[in-house]
Amino acid sequence: MTELVATTPGVLPLPDWAKDRLGSLKGHQKEDLVDGDEGAEITDVYAEARAAVADWQTTAGLHRIGEGQLRWDDMLAHPLCVHDAVETRGIVRYYDNNNFYREPVVSGELTFDGDLADDLDAFVAMENAPESVQAVVPGPYSLADLATDEFYGDEAAFLDAIANFLAGEVRAFPDVETVFVLEPSLVTAPPDDDLAERASEALDSVADATSADVVVQTYWGALTEKVHAHVLDADVDAVGYDFVTNHEDNLYNINEYGTKDDISLGLVDGQNTLVEDPEKVAERVAWVDSQIPASEFETTYLTTNTELFYLPVNRTTAKFEALAEGAALAEADA
Repeated sequence: MTELVATTPGVLPLPDWAKDRLGSLKGHQKEDLVDGDEGAEITDVYAEARAAVADWQTTAGLHRIGEGQLRWDDMLAHPLCVHDAVETRGIVRYYDNNNFYREPVVSGELTFDGDLADDLDAFVAMENAPESVQAVVPGPYSLADLATDEFYGDEAAFLDAIANFLAGEVRAFPDVETVFVLEPSLVTAPPDDDLAERASEALDSVADATSADVVVQTYWGALTEKVHAHVLDADVDAVGYDFVTNHEDNLYNINEYGTKDDISLGLVDGQNTLVEDPEKVAERVAWVDSQIPASEFETTYLTTNTELFYLPVNRTTAKFEALAEGAALAEADA
């Protein structure tokens, strides 16, 4: 029987108390929170918030506990926005919603930074740190899509550079159970055939940098058939599918072209404040299983379809509970 793992793609909302404390710090600017050079007061706020979000997830019963990516004011663009070789310019709409990020313009070589590993190191060093830790990174194609290149001069070379940069960051991670690689741009701005092959190779670079299980989480629709085929060529453990936004095309891709031995199901809406019942989550698990002939996945991840920073904290924790309780119900019904 498949192992059901309740988790999320991370990028969680910052608690209101943490926002208030950060906002009250004398001389605070938004850049102070994300440039990697925060003072002790700011660092302490994030440490407390990190412990809080770990408690939210553990209390709800999630099986993989994430650091929360609370410093990611620029969402998936964050790793570039804090890099010394990157200049942040104007405010850009984050995909097709009401969130915005600072445009990262790469003007120099993307050398190792260590920002992501520093957050994870702090997380696993906490008192009462969770045992089953899940890391989150932007997918190389999505990170390249969100950025502007003024150094590498070629779309393919830029993607390769982003992939090598991310691989270096992941290589510095402490031991984690899983790494979720978030790739919405593969859906929203699908690459052409040549670049799709390079995107698959870019995923290989990131996956090869860790011994953890790697899940490529796609969302905001379904992959085109060709892009889906290229993603399956990547040496990753699971592909994630958004069953909230487009269940029909995602099912078609799986049934027509197959998928990995593990699978991630985006079953709960990460942007809508309406909270799904655990019974509804279990029903969706059973429905997906019934629609995939001879499905016997080693591990099935149950998750929200998108990041969760769009939601208030009370809705976020309620979504955690729905996923964890829904997984338990689905397992009991199997």
